[in-house]
Amino acid sequence: MNRPIGESLTRTVPLSRSRAVRLVVAVLAALVALLVPAGPAWAHNSLRSASPAKDATLPSAPTELTLEFMQRLDPTFTTIVLTDASKRKIPTGDPVVAGARSTVKVSDTLPNGTYTVAYRVVSTDGHPVQGSYPFTVADPSATAAQTSTAAQGASPSAAAAAEPDRGPGAGVLVGGGALAALAVVATSLLWRRSTRRRP
Repeated sequence: MNRPIGESLTRTVPLSRSRAVRLVVAVLAALVALLVPAGPAWAHNSLRSASPAKDATLPSAPTELTLEFMQRLDPTFTTIVLTDASKRKIPTGDPVVAGARSTVKVSDTLPNGTYTVAYRVVSTDGHPVQGSYPFTVADPSATAAQTSTAAQGASPSAAAAAEPDRGPGAGVLVGGGALAALAVVATSLLWRRSTRRRP
């Protein structure tokens, strides 16, 4: 027996709306999962700690530099460079890598002054990271001559803040915006389709 047309339409519209709601919820859930960093899958390597620390003032010159990162390092592509206030490179040993930590020995005794540690590393996922940070040696027992020599050529840029690690930025925001727009368009189309079926 044929059902009345009104009954058929009454059953069809709620079903279409239900499907539309389920699809929109699924799209929004996927959007949230993509936009919210949920662990190491999104996190590129970055500097966790350093010795000497960023902006530290030391009472005695360090004999080594140790940088520890969030992820394991590739020893082949790990570089650490130490420069003084006049941007002169200070001799150091080769980086020794152990997991996520890299250490270099400082060959010379550092006179009082401001120094910059610059690093470029590649984590095991192949992502390169680079940055720099300053520290200061202020040994009260150092001679005035040593302090004067270390201060020559000093400039405000020598004590600049560390450069941020390069990681996901604008590309993530653009991708998230595109997904949000897609969710809005899908919702609009499905809603129009369901309303067209009304008597």
